[in-house]
Amino acid sequence: MPLDLLLENCRVATMAAGGAPYGAIEDAAIGITGDRIAWVGARKDAGTARERIDLKNRWVTPGLIDCHTHIVYGGDRANEFELRLKGATYEEIARAGGGIVSTVTATRAASESELVESATRRLEPLLDEGVTTVEIKSGYGLDLETERRQLRAARALGKRLPVTVRATCLAAHAIPPEFKDRSDAYIDLVCDEIIPAVAREGLVDAVDAFCEKIAFSPAQTRRVFDTARRLGIPVKLHAEQLSDLNGAALAAEYGALSAEHLEWANPDGIAAMAKAGTVAVLLPGAFYALRETKLPPVDGFRAAGVPMAIATDSNPGSSPALSLLLMLSMACTFFRFTPEETLRGVTVHAARALGLAASHGAIEAGKAADLVVWDVARLAELAYWIGGNPAVGVMQAGHWSRGLCI
Repeated sequence: MPLDLLLENCRVATMAAGGAPYGAIEDAAIGITGDRIAWVGARKDAGTARERIDLKNRWVTPGLIDCHTHIVYGGDRANEFELRLKGATYEEIARAGGGIVSTVTATRAASESELVESATRRLEPLLDEGVTTVEIKSGYGLDLETERRQLRAARALGKRLPVTVRATCLAAHAIPPEFKDRSDAYIDLVCDEIIPAVAREGLVDAVDAFCEKIAFSPAQTRRVFDTARRLGIPVKLHAEQLSDLNGAALAAEYGALSAEHLEWANPDGIAAMAKAGTVAVLLPGAFYALRETKLPPVDGFRAAGVPMAIATDSNPGSSPALSLLLMLSMACTFFRFTPEETLRGVTVHAARALGLAASHGAIEAGKAADLVVWDVARLAELAYWIGGNPAVGVMQAGHWSRGLCI
């Protein structure tokens, strides 16, 4: 049976573990049937195909995965950017009624169509750079109606655009104004109404929480995770961004897909994550925008064998980032990642952080035909350039969505 399409005369970064750096195959070919990769290997061993495309010795990688975004929201927070430049801290802005709560007000006022339209404008630049899968968190509604609306908008984006969307309920993101000084009562609402409702409606693929002094305690986070566990929903955790509350260990205790931010993660938390297989999702955009000085313990994660993913954390306040490629450069410069680690961080490890390791993140037979063709001499250029976009073709689910043959 001939392949539907053969991409030939290319260099392929399969991202397979072991062997050559990047799992690279020189003078390679990739066979595609339907929306799946059917074969990958040396060009001389390729079979027949209905269509063949000569990629002129360009590099091909898996489609990029942005595994932590908050890209569906109303309004913006450019004014807070100015306040931070004048010396206000993220925590001071949040305690004064700004931060997440200000975005909640704008998001509650936005219709679903307005949320979809504004998120589309923010998502398009990521897709242009080769992003084919994205996680979208809620958490700017903080009531059932708006959390549901955010998650419906996330699902709508996956139907409207050539991108796989994983939707995460982050209702435990902040304490809404109407629950001021009543955080336990708000967690009652999250656990008794919001999470069960969005799960029942098929709007959620994971549940997240913000375990931090300005948000929710470890005990409150446990209640959220216990609710998700009863409903059979995987969990993730915003942990150790501003302080050490042992959130990494808590996430690992619940077998979380990922723990995210992690600047203050301690050795016990790192060891627990390694044992549980929890991915560390590091967010250099937030580190940069907030002018943080506490580096995440990258060497500790490496030594323990904790897989490290990288994401934009695209959001209106602490990381208004619209470029995943820029995050690769920042991860190298700020966190001392190698270029290969950054690419693994937005492919194989990012897929694992979303529970998609079996189907995404690598160029292997049977996995999704999500690919990016790059006009670069070496893969290190993806992290080397500050700005610019060398993607010349993006394929999502077996169809060209950008460049080449659309």
